[in-house]
Amino acid sequence: MKESFLKPILMLVVMMLMATTACARPASQLAAQQQQPQADTIEVMSQAMGRNIKNVVIVPERYFESDTRFPVLYLLHGAYGCYNDWSRKTNLDSLANLHDIIIVCPDGQDSWYFDSPVDPKMQFETYVSKELVAYIDGHYRTHANRFMRAITGLSMGGHGSLFLAFRHPDVFWSCGSMSGNMDITQYPDSWHIKDRLGNRDDNPQRWRDHAVCNLVDQVKTCPLQPAQNIIFDDGLNDIFIKNNIALHDQLVEKGIDHDFTVRPGRHSWDYWVNSLDYHLMFFHKAFTRGAKLMQTTEN
Repeated sequence: MKESFLKPILMLVVMMLMATTACARPASQLAAQQQQPQADTIEVMSQAMGRNIKNVVIVPERYFESDTRFPVLYLLHGAYGCYNDWSRKTNLDSLANLHDIIIVCPDGQDSWYFDSPVDPKMQFETYVSKELVAYIDGHYRTHANRFMRAITGLSMGGHGSLFLAFRHPDVFWSCGSMSGNMDITQYPDSWHIKDRLGNRDDNPQRWRDHAVCNLVDQVKTCPLQPAQNIIFDDGLNDIFIKNNIALHDQLVEKGIDHDFTVRPGRHSWDYWVNSLDYHLMFFHKAFTRGAKLMQTTEN
């Protein structure tokens, strides 16, 4: 009889204690419980291609706690990959939190991030450098400023990131590459490049114009100042190591500042996941400097 009498009283006391604890909980903790997921898969309509393209977008936790604007890293995948490669291979949520940035991973679809002159459905230079950037700036709290954008990627994406940045320095102030194919002209029958540019022997100038190694003079003569922040690296046993060393030599000869590293490794995810940490530290410094430059120009 006593147990049946006490049981509802005890339950009432417990419920009151739980309510009191919830009320006493800091507002920041309550807000954290209501936060949206950090990662979203979004589709962005490309007018250039007449179709939707998928992208992964990761925002830091602090995005939901204030009205702050954030710098953006565009992170590109390699050949035969897709938009969620990076999010499956490494913890982009924690990296976005650590560096307080938004990370965007577009679907490159073996495009080499070119505007293909032979395939109207492959216009990824326009998509990434214009359409996607405009969408992200329009739908997320970003700094719509070159100083606060960076782009990097692996293999095909490494070539793509430098190709896009060198051709669009007004969009990307910081850029990088991991194991990038810096001279596509050496691979006329590999990785669908000829499907994007046509046969190399029939279109030699077109191939040269789309190779990163042939854009160095364009970087040198770019009128925008301060000059771009450039970082790239490759594994000692990687298939593109000679191409990367050659690009480094070109940049040194032209007096173009850059960060180049050769580390032990092959063309593998183990290498790229490790390399991303170095790129993010490099970009973090660039974003810090970029924030000061923005304040100077605004004042």
